[in-house]
Parts: sequence; C-alpha cells; structure tokens
Amino acid sequence: MARTLNPLVLIVLLLSIISGDIVKSVQAEKTWCVAKPSSDDATLLANINYACSQVDCRFMQKGCPCFYPDTLINHASAVMNLYYQSRGRNPWNCFFKNSAIVTVTDPSYGSCVYAYA
Repeated sequence: MARTLNPLVLIVLLLSIISGDIVKSVQAEKTWCVAKPSSDDATLLANINYACSQVDCRFMQKGCPCFYPDTLINHASAVMNLYYQSRGRNPWNCFFKNSAIVTVTDPSYGSCVYAYA
C-alpha cells in the first residue's frame, strides 16, 4: 500500500527549502571538504589549480605544515577545503566534478589545521 505525504508536512518542507532552512542547518554544523580517495591524479591536479586560482594557497608551500605528506590527494584536500570554507560551506562548493565529499570529521593532522570559517 502506497503512503501519501500529509499536505501540511509537504508545505512545511517546501517552505523550509525555499527559505533556506535546510542549507542553514547543514552550514551550522562544522563541515570540511576533502578529495574522494577514488579521484584520479589529473582530477586532483585540476582541482588544485582551480582552487588556488580562487584562494591563497601559500599555506601549501614546501616547508609549511600542510605540505606534508607531499601527495596530490593531501594537497587537493587542503586547498579544496579552503575554497569550500571561503565560499560559505555550501554543498555545491564541494562538488569539484564529483571528486570531493563533505565530512563532519575534522581532517586536520599534526600541525596542519584545516581551515574552518
């Protein structure tokens, strides 16, 4: 037997979406953007190049805390997160052609602190 949605619930849901309450609730929780482990090197490099054309990536220079480990996925995750944070932590700012994922687990490690705006 198919269940129908209560019209009042549907109206409240639609009004919440329209007013941005759902986006606001996602933004209220601490979130970070990281590269998906399944991403290929060419995609990660393109993500680094794009993100660094939009935000200051000097924190990734050799000798800086987030440079190590010196891997594409590490560098991509750090700069993709900086881009995501600088753009207001909207889910669409962590898409990167489906090569990124939003996480609620802080990806910071050692002295490399992932930005949280």
